[in-house]
Amino acid sequence: MTQTALAPKPAAAHAARLNPWKVAPAAFKPMQDLEAAIAASGLEQSLIELVKMRASQINGCAFCLHMHSKDARAHGETEQRLYLLNAWDESSYYTPRERAALGWTEALTRIVESRAPDAAYEALTTEFTEVEIVNLTLLITTINAWNRIAIGFRSPHPA
Repeated sequence: MTQTALAPKPAAAHAARLNPWKVAPAAFKPMQDLEAAIAASGLEQSLIELVKMRASQINGCAFCLHMHSKDARAHGETEQRLYLLNAWDESSYYTPRERAALGWTEALTRIVESRAPDAAYEALTTEFTEVEIVNLTLLITTINAWNRIAIGFRSPHPA
């Protein structure tokens, strides 16, 4: 067989199904309120953006990756750390606090496989207060919800 026969065809960009923000704007008010609470929670903006990026990488959400890579860079994140985020656990570029948050992000984003292991939770307890753990968990929950909305409705990222 030739390489062409073995390689899957690249997927074309999907057409948007509908714009949920136009169809039901009031339905997004609680999500926007949760985003505001997370922003005011005291978690570092750089950490928030890393978590949003990592969950969006795992979920394959192009819309959110486009948005949060721009936001992360606007808040001072380096290109190198963004490039290595997919291999954060092999890189020395991330602090122990970031590593704990990224581990928790992976555990909760992959909840079916991980079942939120004790080791991932225990890593949080040395880096975060109980209130911060709750806020971090809400952050992870929220970005996973946004990913599912954007992917489900095939929200296109800007060109």
